[in-house]
This record gives sequence, structure tokens and C-alpha cells, in this order.
Amino acid sequence: MPFKTTIGLEVHAELSTRTKMFCACKNDPDERRPNINICPVCLAHPGTLPVPNREAVRHVLRIGAAVGGTLADFSEFDRKSYFYPDMPKGYQISQYEYPLVSGGILAGVALTRIHLEEDTARSSHGEGKSLVDFNRAGIPLMELVTEPVIHDAQTAGKFARELQLLLRTLEAGNANLEKGEMRIEANISVSDTEGVFGTKVEVKNINSFRAVERAIAYEVERQIALIEKGESVVQATRGWDDVKMETFHQRVKEGSADYRYFPEPDIPKLSLREIPEFAPEILQADLPELPQARRARYAEAYSLKLEDIAYISASLERSRFFDAVTHVLNHDAVLIMQAANYFTSDLAGIFTKNGEETYEKVSAESFAELMHMIAREELSSRGAKEVLALLVQKGGSPEALAKEHGFLQVHDTEALRAAVLSVIETQQKAVGEYRSGKDASLQFLVGMAMRETKGAGNPGKLRELLIEELGRE
Repeated sequence: MPFKTTIGLEVHAELSTRTKMFCACKNDPDERRPNINICPVCLAHPGTLPVPNREAVRHVLRIGAAVGGTLADFSEFDRKSYFYPDMPKGYQISQYEYPLVSGGILAGVALTRIHLEEDTARSSHGEGKSLVDFNRAGIPLMELVTEPVIHDAQTAGKFARELQLLLRTLEAGNANLEKGEMRIEANISVSDTEGVFGTKVEVKNINSFRAVERAIAYEVERQIALIEKGESVVQATRGWDDVKMETFHQRVKEGSADYRYFPEPDIPKLSLREIPEFAPEILQADLPELPQARRARYAEAYSLKLEDIAYISASLERSRFFDAVTHVLNHDAVLIMQAANYFTSDLAGIFTKNGEETYEKVSAESFAELMHMIAREELSSRGAKEVLALLVQKGGSPEALAKEHGFLQVHDTEALRAAVLSVIETQQKAVGEYRSGKDASLQFLVGMAMRETKGAGNPGKLRELLIEELGRE
């Protein structure tokens, strides 16, 4: 039988709160000075007591409501024992038996649980020494575990991207993988026996969505190769090397028994049903428009192309900008379809060329006005692109920029006729080809006339004048 791949994901995401999970230290992932946001609690000094962060609990419950999970009436924190230099207590405060959220579904993938814990410190190694920065120790950390229902790398990558978008939409976290604010681990097994799971291997150190897909694809092929040779897959934790594009052995995989979980004695049990703001109906009513609903709205209200919807919805910043544009355009479906085209092709192309995506200078109002100018035929397609590039670069009024740089479309017949006559005089080869029946040459001549007018000529009018002057119908 063919090999069957089974994948489950474990995702850790730092939550956006003012303070850390169990103390009053500042939660600032951008702090570069080491060991600034620390106190006796997050350094685990004897006699200190942890106090749970209410906002962190609320974040996880809202995430649970967004994915349709079951929100706990009762929960508690547990001690998860393991000994690393970046874990000052010698254990981590986490959740085991009673997570805040059970079940749910996201991007078509069933979830097992979502729970809350504290992050570790950050270790760095080099020049023969190891350093530990405790600024990150104790930052609220959400852990989400999926069911083992993913069967290919692409589905895993799609799920991870959708989770990042959801966290940003809920303003629960920034979830930047490159900053370590969201970390993805994949549990992968391959089996050649119907109804039997293969040996599970966990892959860590995955720091981009593309790396998620590559790491899973590599590990699947590695396990298949072992099975085909009659060798055994060893249950272990492996890392991902983004340079060599391969996984590597780190350690033998621990089981839950190795962590010696037991209820955290220093934190009272959580009776969530007694807190009004944590009621499921309150949390559900407070949710913003979720990514899936936003995509459905774009399709139903504006009939946008699927690829345009995917691009706009892939970023909260893009969606907010586009929604602001639709508001300025008074939800005119025709203008909005035009706006989507310029947004996903021309504006996206400018961002790619510039190496950054920023809406700091181009406003929704100026972008919408540009759409009106195009619709009124005040700008040609080329002129519109030039004005859009200037808007991104310096901002301002599209009409003023078009006037300043001579991009306003010329409709004056005699001015356009002069350009047409100039092109006819200088492009005799194309003129001869057109007169001998090669219709494609006419489009070339229109393009040359557009160049003659620096993109400001009305292409339809130029075409009419060329036909008139060249004497063919």
C-alpha cells in the first residue's frame, strides 16, 4: 500500500499583554537590553508567589471562541518539570489536565486543545560561552495543539498562516516567526500499514512558514527511505537546519510522564464561570470580523477574484487599508473591483520593488481618488501607475501629482493629432505593415503615440486618429 503521512502541529505564540504571565514585569518582546524586565517572581526567588495575568486568560478564551472550541468552566495551572538553564524555576507553569479551551477547528484542521503557560528565557551561544537573557522568561505563551489530521506539508503551512492571521485579527499577539513570537513544532509519522500510525518524530526550530513546509516534506521522505530499507524510525526530537535543508537529531523524545505534571500549589483553581466577562456568549459577541468571514464578504459583496481575496486577506494591514478604500468609494462594486486590481497587482508590485509594504504615505482617500480619476479617464493606465508610485513615495493628492508631472490624460484632438502625425513620420516601417494588412502594427503605433504624449494621451482617441490618418477602416 502507499505510505500514509500523519501530521500534528504544536504552536506556541507569545500573547500581547502589558505585563508578564505571573508578575508585574513589562512584556516587551522588542527590548534589546538584556535582563531589564525582570523581578524576583520571574527569576524564581524563594518565597515569591505567581499571580495569573487576567488579560492573557481572556486572550486564550477569545481565541477559543473564534475557533468554535469549548471554553472551560473550571481550569487550573500545573507544574511541568524539566531542567534547562533558560528555566529559572526548574519547572514551567503550564496546563495539563484542564486546558482553557478544548476542541475547535481552524482552516479545516481539528484542534485538540489551547492552553496557557509561561515562556522561557532566551539563551545565546558563541565565543566559547553561553548567556541567558531573562527578559522573555515569564511572558504569556499560548500553546495550541492540533489533532493528527494533517496529511501533507501544504495543509500544515496553510494552517500556520491562518493561525497567525487570526492572532493578529484578535490583537492577541503579533506572531512574528522571525522574532520567535510564534514557534511551530511538527509531529510527523509515516506508516505503510493500514490503520496503524507510524513512529512519531517531533521537528523543532522551524522559524518560517516556508520552513514548516520544507521540514515536513524532508522528514516524510527521510522516514519513507528508512522504512523502505527495512530500518526503524526512532522516536525523537529533531531540529531543522534551514541552510542544509534537512532535519537533524537533537534528543530522545520525552513523554508526558517525564515532565511529572502536578497541580501548581501556589495558584488557586480558576472558576471561570464566576467571571462575567469570560462567559462564552460575551466573548463571542466581542469578536471582530474573522478572516474567513472577511473573505466571504469580499466574494459576496464585491465579486472579487479568489486570488485577489487571498492576497488582500493575508494581512490585517492590507484588509484594513482595502476596507477603508471601499468605504471612501461608497461600496461602488465597479470601482472596488478596479481598486482590487490596482491593489493586488500595481501597488503590490511597487511594494515588492521597494522591498517593504508600508501604507504610511499612500492613504485610503488618495488611493480611492486615483480610482475615480481612472474611471473619469483623466489618467491612462500608464499614468495611473506612475501616479501610484509617487503616492507611495511621497504621498499627497493624486490630481496634484498628475498635474505636476504631466500625467493628466490629454483629450484635445489637435494636440493628439500632432503626436499621431509625428509617429507616422518616424515609424514608416510599421505604417507600411499596417497599410499592407498587418493589423497588429496598429497597436504598436498606438503605443508609440502614447510614448509621444508621455502616457497622457487617450489611447482610444489615438487609435481613432491613427486609423483616420492612415486611411484604413
